[in-house]
Amino acid sequence: MFRDMYLFLKGIKTYALIGESGTGKSFRAMLVAQKYGIDFIVDDGLLIRDNRILAGHSAKKEKTFMAAIKVALFDDKERRNEIIKCLQAERFHKILILGTSEKMINKIAARLELPAPQRIIHIEDIASQEDIEKAVRTRKIEGKHVIPVPAIEVKHNYPQIFYNAIRIFRIRRLQEILEKTPQLHEKSVVRPEYSKRGKVLISEPALSQMVIHCVDEFNEQILITKISVKDDKAGYRLVITIDVPFGLQLGGDMQELQQYIIDNIERYTGILIEEVNIIINKIREEQAK
Repeated sequence: MFRDMYLFLKGIKTYALIGESGTGKSFRAMLVAQKYGIDFIVDDGLLIRDNRILAGHSAKKEKTFMAAIKVALFDDKERRNEIIKCLQAERFHKILILGTSEKMINKIAARLELPAPQRIIHIEDIASQEDIEKAVRTRKIEGKHVIPVPAIEVKHNYPQIFYNAIRIFRIRRLQEILEKTPQLHEKSVVRPEYSKRGKVLISEPALSQMVIHCVDEFNEQILITKISVKDDKAGYRLVITIDVPFGLQLGGDMQELQQYIIDNIERYTGILIEEVNIIINKIREEQAK
């Protein structure tokens, strides 16, 4: 109670958007935020501001229902503290939390050290029954999730050699996969279009340059020899072939590098990276100069 009063005096107001799973909350979250002038959105483990993922881990990427619930409720202390630290560093007045019930919303608010919601919006208040039923059908039949950030598509092209003879491969297009796959699994993530201004595209070389930058920031002694960009219904998959210096901790360092690449690309572009596979082609005896 004292915490809520303190945050209220600071001018922080919490909004809640409640609806059953698959009814279209995430799709309409940005519209609700625009209507009420809300600064931040908390949705399924992610903290989002101005169409950009600031922190967190998406529950929509989890393979089991229970794992997704734990992520959405910020059970993991480290990830929870990451969100809290990010919020404390920002000046904001309004935040929107998405959930399936008031109990869930209140638990998320308490764990993120936010006040209890002062305004509760139900999905039925902003969507017709027809729209809700359509969203449910889409989830059940097509297995599509939504993350409330704008779509950025990776543009297919044939890049010039731009970094130590790196070659970029596009294996299959998303449409071809959907046409040939008899079953769709509940791992697809789509992002809604909120305007008619057109698409935003990022070229494969640009995406690859982001990967190169991430690897160089992580450890400048790691040399990339090839990057492959593949796409499927769940997101993009990167295959990175590297040379590393002798003495690098291959287990822990490589896992940290994978997560570093995923976190940074998703945070700054909204592109969903389903996985990063690293192939160690060569271990050098001497460090690169």
